[in-house]
Amino acid sequence: MKSIYLDHAATAFPKAPGVVDAISDYLLNNGASVGRGLSEKAFSAEHIVFDTRERLSTLFNFPHPNHVIFTKNITESLNVLIKGLLTQGDHVIVSSMEHNAVMRPLNALAASNISFSKASCSNEGTLDFESLKTHLKPETKAVIMTHASNVCGSIQDLKQVGEFCKENKLIFIVDAAQTAGFTSVDFQALNAHAIAFTGHKSLLGPQGIGGFLIDKALASQMRTFIEGGTGSLSDQEIQPEYMPDKFEAGTPNLPGIFGLNAALKYIEETSIESIRSHELALTGRFLEGLSTLPTVKIIGKQDLVNRTGVVSIDLPKHDNAEISYRLYKEYGIATRCGMHCAPSAHETLGTFPQGTVRFSFSHFNTIKDVDAAIKALQKLLRP
Repeated sequence: MKSIYLDHAATAFPKAPGVVDAISDYLLNNGASVGRGLSEKAFSAEHIVFDTRERLSTLFNFPHPNHVIFTKNITESLNVLIKGLLTQGDHVIVSSMEHNAVMRPLNALAASNISFSKASCSNEGTLDFESLKTHLKPETKAVIMTHASNVCGSIQDLKQVGEFCKENKLIFIVDAAQTAGFTSVDFQALNAHAIAFTGHKSLLGPQGIGGFLIDKALASQMRTFIEGGTGSLSDQEIQPEYMPDKFEAGTPNLPGIFGLNAALKYIEETSIESIRSHELALTGRFLEGLSTLPTVKIIGKQDLVNRTGVVSIDLPKHDNAEISYRLYKEYGIATRCGMHCAPSAHETLGTFPQGTVRFSFSHFNTIKDVDAAIKALQKLLRP
């Protein structure tokens, strides 16, 4: 039985061509750390690290490569940003579609008298901009918002949010987990102060590498989250203030950076426009097929406007978990069932507590994969 992977919103598979070779080449033929040696291999590794910063700067239209910070994933990036920025008495606005990578750090800070408000979203997962404005308080410091839902794929109008932040002198932090590599995430056009990303989803790189881009003003304002060795100013026992060392304590994940570098090259050669066009074509085909299944409830948007290739369904006459399990067991189709680490989003979409069966498409999926998923659902959902 052929395996069909439709869980790319969790992590992309396969990875971009060249990723495995780049990781293997580093481990077999280089192996050096950066900033911690004077060997030719160390300098070669440093070149790849900086080249990756530059490629990310280009991808996000960001002018400062040294302000591209590497972390192990976007969850760590958001924790660094949230906990390094907020202090007692601060207030933050988020949307009702946020992932737990935002909500759990904010809830953990409640004991420090740091509060948040949720701007409401529609049952399609799109922001109610008027609701955003009603939550503004004198103590509001920042807006933190996902660019696209990992549950239903709806893309938020963050340009409008960024303008609101600029008008009200608020810091704007963007969670680009689901959009980096799929669509344009323009740092300057969004009026962002920081954008967090992860390498293993639409950037088509390996797990264990993510990061954030941060403007100079916010970087100078932020406290460090982790301190330690940087290979620089090693005669001092305080963390350097200059970038990127301020936020990059410890030995970085060089195999991950080498893999991400190869993935970024592939995306540049293929073009985000081509990737997005293909994924949306698959999504459109899938939505069309779902429309023929009367017992399936499509969650969120039912068209291709302002969305990613993520589609969630609810099955009121069936057990969602059972159908997801049988899709894989009987047809080799991998999906994701449950809450997707976003309970607030499910409450907004009307799928709490049962969750959804989520299908998510990649540049490497085919029309045959989509048709196979529809046929499998037709068989599993027969009366």
